[in-house]
Amino acid sequence: MRIVVIGNSGSGKSTLAKRLGLAQLDLDTIAWAPGVTPPERLPIAESASQLAGFTNAHDAWVIEGCYADLAELALPHATRLVFVEPGVDACIANARARPWESHKYPSRAAQDANLAMLIGWIRAYVTRRDACSLAAHRALFERFPDDKVELTSRETIAAFQPDGASASARSR
Repeated sequence: MRIVVIGNSGSGKSTLAKRLGLAQLDLDTIAWAPGVTPPERLPIAESASQLAGFTNAHDAWVIEGCYADLAELALPHATRLVFVEPGVDACIANARARPWESHKYPSRAAQDANLAMLIGWIRAYVTRRDACSLAAHRALFERFPDDKVELTSRETIAAFQPDGASASARSR
């Protein structure tokens, strides 16, 4: 299995990816220049090189994130695309309840200090027109010619099985 998971911040991508038990790549870790304040995106070629290193190092994997431009680079190697879209309100609730992400923030306090900005980012998902927007994710999902599934509720996300046995998900 080689699965790409896309969706809004707070949609449940990371939780789903962890549950699959495969080698996991969080696209946040290759999208941003480390230690740069304010955060700055890495050149796409540098992110692509890191992505290729990950996919070449693992036979089975899950790659998750909100970056359609990076996810698209993984799709030629993927066996399935999962679009996690439970709606903005669910994403905000998940962001408020998320545990400390030690790989992203030096402390829980630093993560909490970023929460208002994150909620604003989540709310703008439907109106933004960047690589992390609903429009970009929808277009990527529609273009992908192979096995794909859209999960539109917390229940379908929780029930998702990588073997395709998920109930109430839209598969194509």
